[in-house]
Formats: sequence, C-alpha cells, structure tokens
Amino acid sequence: MVEQDRPAISRMAMTSVLLSTATIGVFLLCSCADLDLAGMQRVPASLAAPQDGDFPNPGSAILRQGTVPTTEALRLMRIGMGKGQVRQLLGPPHFSEGVFGVREWNYLFHLRSGKGAGDVVCQYMLRFDGNVRVNGMYWRKPDCALLVEPPPVEAAQAKAVMTPQKLAFGTDGLFGAEGRRVGDMSPEGRLKIERLATDIKRNFRHLYYVVVTGYTDRLGSEEYKTELSLARAGAVSELLAQQGIDAKIIRIAGLGDRQPLAKCPGAVKTTALLNCLQPNRRIEIEVVGDE
Repeated sequence: MVEQDRPAISRMAMTSVLLSTATIGVFLLCSCADLDLAGMQRVPASLAAPQDGDFPNPGSAILRQGTVPTTEALRLMRIGMGKGQVRQLLGPPHFSEGVFGVREWNYLFHLRSGKGAGDVVCQYMLRFDGNVRVNGMYWRKPDCALLVEPPPVEAAQAKAVMTPQKLAFGTDGLFGAEGRRVGDMSPEGRLKIERLATDIKRNFRHLYYVVVTGYTDRLGSEEYKTELSLARAGAVSELLAQQGIDAKIIRIAGLGDRQPLAKCPGAVKTTALLNCLQPNRRIEIEVVGDE
C-alpha cells in the first residue's frame, strides 16, 4: 500500500515545488517592477472622499494594527499606477479584497500628527480602472489628506473661521453628452471656467485650496460613472491651472452618482429621464482662501 502511494506522493511534492517556484517568480516580478512615474498624473489623494459607508470596517482588516507609511511614499502615488507599483510603495492591501477582478484596495495607516507622540489612524482607498490602473485615491477623513499634503501654516490657523465658497456647473453645458477632456469642452463651457478662474484670482488675496468634484447621473456601470466623473473633474482642474490657479493646491475627486440632487423614477434611458437627471450631472468647485 505504501509502495503504491509513493508515485502519487512524489507527483504531489513536485507540483507543490512548481507552484511555490511560480509564486516566488510572480512576487519577484512585481517587487522588481520599475517604478517609473514619468507621464503619470500627480494628483494628491482627494479631500472629497467617497461616502463614509464605502470604506470597510477597520476591525475587519487583515493587518489589525495597520502600518506606518512614509509621507514620501504617499506623495509618490499617481493616477495610472499599476498594482505592482502600488505594492512597492504601500505594500499589499490591508483588507481581504478578493483574488480576481479586484477594483478596490483599502489600507489602514498610522500617520504622524506632529502633536505629541500620538498617531492618527487613517483609512486610505484606491480604485482601479478596467486596465487595472489607479484612477482614484481617497482618504476617509479629510484631516488625513492634510497630514500628507498640509496647507500653509496660515491656512490651518484661518480654516476654522473661513467659509468655503462653493459653485456648481452642469456638465451638459461644459462637456455635452460624453466629453471628458479639456479638448471636449464646448466654447461656452471653457469660457465659464476661464471666467471663474479670473474671478477667483481677482477676489482672493491668497488661496489655500480648490476642490473640484465631478458627479454623474445614475445611468451606467459603477466603473463608467466613477471614471467619467473623475475625468471631468480632472479636465476642469487642468483648465483652471492653465488660467493661473496653482495646480499644487487643486484637489480632484470623482464621486459618480453619489449625493444626487434630483430623484427620478424609471430605468429606461428616455429623454424625459435624462432631463430629470440633469441636475445630478455636475461639477462642484469649492474654494477656500483669504478674500
């Protein structure tokens, strides 16, 4: 009986060795990937995070204690990074995200607050597009984003007494039906954003930050809505920067169909439904500065 089982045991052992070798090879391939940031968009993680309920319960983390990343690693994060590059900077995700087709990674970080010895526990979310490239970076708490990308000292002192100025623009009037780049914007849409940039420069003595958030209606897949809203926010921020607004203080976010302004019945894409949902297709721009 033992003699008969030996070939089977040998085959199992050989299979195990081959699998282990393959696993090590994949790990080395990922960890040795060239971290080339050329051509990738430098976008800090957004102050305008997804809704609180979109983040996992911290108690469900595989790494219950989280990790302490370097500020430099977080600042090196880019839109367009692959998962191998993310692993190099931040390590694997801290929650059980699944195996195949994973479009979201979550982390539990301890960041230095600079106030005594205590750390701030922060949750960080990455979302990936259909090509498995980063297309969104979000903090659960805005204060965590400010620990990585702090505003000027005077901004922190004045933040409590300043009221953000918020404006909204319908994306139908900026981009049309499917536009998402600066080149897709209508002449009237470009003029609106250019005039806004002129008003901002004229009315604010000093700017602390500008947050550009894109929204869509509820039609389409989650991936499509997130990508479209983020791309449009990025196009508007690019145009603001072209008009003289410091790109370093502009944050962008794409929140898809979250926080709708209009509730419209129906699931069939009719003209009536599209008209009803029009207020939800928008760009919101929040400006904070000294007037």
